[in-house]
Amino acid sequence: MTSLLARQSVQRAARSAGARPFFLAGAAAAAALAGLLAGCSRTEPAPEPMRSVKLVTVGAEPLHAQLEYAGEVRARIESRLGFRVAGKISERQAQLGQRVAAGQVLAQLDPSDYRLAAEAARAQVTSALTQRDLAAADFRRYAALKAQNFISGAELERREAALKSAQATLDQAQAQLASQGNQAAYTRLVADAPGVVTAVDAEPGQVVAAGTPVVRVAQDGPRDVVFSVPEDKVAAVRPGQPVGVRIWSDAESFAGRVREVAASADPVTRTFLVKVAIDGKELPPLGATAYVRPRALSREGAEALKLPTSALRQDGGKTAVWVFDPATGTVRSQPIQIATADGNDVVVASGLAPGQQVVATGVHVLADGQKVAVYQPRYQQKEAPAGETPAQPAMKDGANADAAQPAAPAASR
Repeated sequence: MTSLLARQSVQRAARSAGARPFFLAGAAAAAALAGLLAGCSRTEPAPEPMRSVKLVTVGAEPLHAQLEYAGEVRARIESRLGFRVAGKISERQAQLGQRVAAGQVLAQLDPSDYRLAAEAARAQVTSALTQRDLAAADFRRYAALKAQNFISGAELERREAALKSAQATLDQAQAQLASQGNQAAYTRLVADAPGVVTAVDAEPGQVVAAGTPVVRVAQDGPRDVVFSVPEDKVAAVRPGQPVGVRIWSDAESFAGRVREVAASADPVTRTFLVKVAIDGKELPPLGATAYVRPRALSREGAEALKLPTSALRQDGGKTAVWVFDPATGTVRSQPIQIATADGNDVVVASGLAPGQQVVATGVHVLADGQKVAVYQPRYQQKEAPAGETPAQPAMKDGANADAAQPAAPAASR
């Protein structure tokens, strides 16, 4: 009996020991399934970090930049010289940049045809002279006959008319000879005044028409600075106004006055040409680059709303800035219009009012309605009274505001 009880105890222990591994395996599977389900569930994203920004207060400030136009130094009188007759250029003595004197030969046409025409005119003069002399002899003879009453007065009048006709023919032939002589002289192109050759528009062997420019000569004497102004500025430029001129090559400055304003715009550029007369003992060389500052177009000292360029951003094709709301500590996008530039700043035409605070740096990492913290330098953090967060001027170098020391975020309503 005792042995039977012992065998039953052994069997129960064996069954209990075999069931334990199955229980442990089931528990591990349940734990793995729970972990898989937990991994598939969506987790809440981490909150976006608080951005620290620098602010600039919008206010009227004086402008410092001046309108400056690029111009060129030119001679007051620059002549485009050409032959007064047509022909083939046989020789060109003038060279680009050469200094010439008055009466100096610049180019030469082939004069053969004009010499032949002059010879023909000279022959016509000889023939007309002979006819005139013959008519004069007849008139003298008939006048003697009329004195003896051998001919009528009408016959003498016919001889007198023939003499006058022959004289007129002679005069015509002589005038034609003089004209042909001038035509032959026109085959030589000479300088009208001393100056410098600034352009050569024809070469030997080229056939040119009468009046075609061959050589351009800038005459010695006073010089102008020529520049162009747009349509919206030309109304303010008047002859006689003072103008500052600066030469690019040596930074030398000259005092000038507006001498001439074009009456019509250039058909290509739609700008108006302005000529400024400059004074000085040593005038700049021809063709030198000059910068012109018209006093009438100067905006120096005028009050305007200015912003640093680092505050600008593009929003839907429009220029916009972030405006800070101190009550909520958030920013909102505000489109603006830019009038012009003033150094490293831009002049705001519309869209902002004085007293508003605009984000000056870090504009590319903000979103509409985002809560931000106002940057404070450490020395101002110590000096600022408790509970106040003063706005700081914009950083002109566009430094990253995220690396700055943030202040406590503004309390929301």
